[in-house]
Amino acid sequence: MDFGITIKPDISIERILSLTRQAETCGFSFGWIFDSHVIWKEPFPLLTLMAANTDKMRLGTCVTNPAVRDVTVSASLFATLNLASGGRMELGIGRGDSSRRVLGKKPTTLETLEEFVRIFRNLNAGKTVDLDGVPTKFPWTTGQVPRVWVAGYGPKALRTAGRIGDGVILQFADPDLIDWCLGFVRQGAKEAGREFSKIEVMAAAPVWASQDLKAAREHVRWFPALVSNHVMDLISKYHPEELPPALTSFVKDRGKYDYLHHCEVGSDNADFVSDEVVDRFCLIGPVAEHRKKLERLRSVGVSQFNIYLMSGDEEKTLEVYQREILPHFKR
Repeated sequence: MDFGITIKPDISIERILSLTRQAETCGFSFGWIFDSHVIWKEPFPLLTLMAANTDKMRLGTCVTNPAVRDVTVSASLFATLNLASGGRMELGIGRGDSSRRVLGKKPTTLETLEEFVRIFRNLNAGKTVDLDGVPTKFPWTTGQVPRVWVAGYGPKALRTAGRIGDGVILQFADPDLIDWCLGFVRQGAKEAGREFSKIEVMAAAPVWASQDLKAAREHVRWFPALVSNHVMDLISKYHPEELPPALTSFVKDRGKYDYLHHCEVGSDNADFVSDEVVDRFCLIGPVAEHRKKLERLRSVGVSQFNIYLMSGDEEKTLEVYQREILPHFKR
């Protein structure tokens, strides 16, 4: 199993780089950053600095979307960063959440996402793409194409990930829900004539290692509230019997969600989230419990565990995982 970190770019640039360097030293092989350019700092200058401050760590967005930037801009950003990093870039992409909703806009369609990925890959590969009747090509690209990780929760998005993704991003650490999700990824892979076994599977969630479960839960309770935004979107599109209650039932008492306090420890966005949901969606408790749950995640097919490194005392979390977790799971 590989391990990665995701940074929320609401901290100082110096600390972003310090955490990135520490994570690479600790043995984390992926460094991701959120893309929500209104409520947080723009990720691409930060990815440039992260690339300059690391040697081997693979870097990318977790996640961008097809609507915030023109596809030629996004493709050029990644192609340029691939040159700067020696080919270490990864594209994490979804339909759009906070970067869209904070502007009063809805997520894009899966069709738009799929077309974006097609154009993105071709431009990075140095191929000519027809854009509104205009032949378009990057004459300067090396031809290296970043791997594409597709984020999703619902059956349609997960089948799309199976059809077009090099990897799939699943934002929770619930092994049973991940197993349910991967059933649809398999379907999508089969539809496209692809081998499911070649698709990487990321589980992304915050962690808190402590004997004090009450305190641990309060550090990560914000995360199921983040997930609830996607769940509400699913509920509006699917019949109840098409979705597992373990995913949907926890939002019944959800109130208004304030995106200006998105992913914020202690935010009242998370007041409705129960301890049971926190325990399922996150990794908390003694180190032995982290190992046990990571073993379950690996057993259902997770190939990368990505720590959402934004619950407090991030340096200590990296140290604990370096010492107690990574040696047991590194490929």
